[in-house]
Amino acid sequence: MKRQNIVQSFNSAIEGFIYVLKTQRNMRLHFLIAILALLLAVYLNLERLEILLLLVAICFVLLAEMLNTAIEINADLLGDSYNPMIRITKDIAAGCVLVASINAFVVGYLLFLSRPWKIRIETGIEKIWSSPWHITLLILIVVLFLVLLSKALLRRGAPLRGGMPSGHAAVAFSIWATISFLTANHLAIVLVFVLAFLVARSRLSGGVHTVREVVAGSVLGILVPTLIFQILR
Repeated sequence: MKRQNIVQSFNSAIEGFIYVLKTQRNMRLHFLIAILALLLAVYLNLERLEILLLLVAICFVLLAEMLNTAIEINADLLGDSYNPMIRITKDIAAGCVLVASINAFVVGYLLFLSRPWKIRIETGIEKIWSSPWHITLLILIVVLFLVLLSKALLRRGAPLRGGMPSGHAAVAFSIWATISFLTANHLAIVLVFVLAFLVARSRLSGGVHTVREVVAGSVLGILVPTLIFQILR
C-alpha cells in the first residue's frame, strides 16, 4: 500500500468520520446530542474546565462509536456464516459505546444539574460577543463544517483538497470578514483582504479549484461571519 503524505492522511481521516456519520444512525444521534450539549454549555455559562470535561466525554463517545463501526465492518468481511466469536467481538465493541455513553451522561448530569437554569440566553451570547477569540473560533468552526458538509453532499473533491466549495478561500475570506467587523484599522483590513485574495488565486493557479469553486468558497467565507455578527448583535 502506497504511503500517504500528511494531507492525504487528514483527507482519509475526515472521509472516515463522514462515512460513519452518513451511514450510522447512532453516530448521527450522538453527534446531534453533542452539538446540543455544547450549545447548552454556552447558554448556562459553564467554566472553561467544565467545558473541557464535557468535550472529553463527547469525544470519548464519538471515538467509541467509530471504533465500533470499524470493528463491525471488519467482522462482516470475515464471512456471512454465523460465528459466535464474531458475535462476541461485536458485542464487546457495542459495550464500549455503552460505557462511553453512560460516562457522558453522568458528566453531563453533574455539570448541568448544578447550574442555575434561569439564566437568560443573552448571557451566553454576551460571553461570546465579549471575546473576539470566541467569535473567531465559532466562525471558523461553522465555515469548516459547511465546507466539509458541502463536499460530502456534492461528492466532489477530498475534504482538504479540491471540490466545491474551496475551503482555503472560505477560511481566508472568513478571517478577512471577521477582522473587518472587529477592527476599525483600515490598513489591517486591506492587508488581510490582499492575503485572502492571494490565497484564493493560488488555488486557481495551482489547478486545485475552478473559478466557480473559489468564488463559492469566498462568498461562503463572507456570508458566515456576516450572519453570525448580525445574530450576536
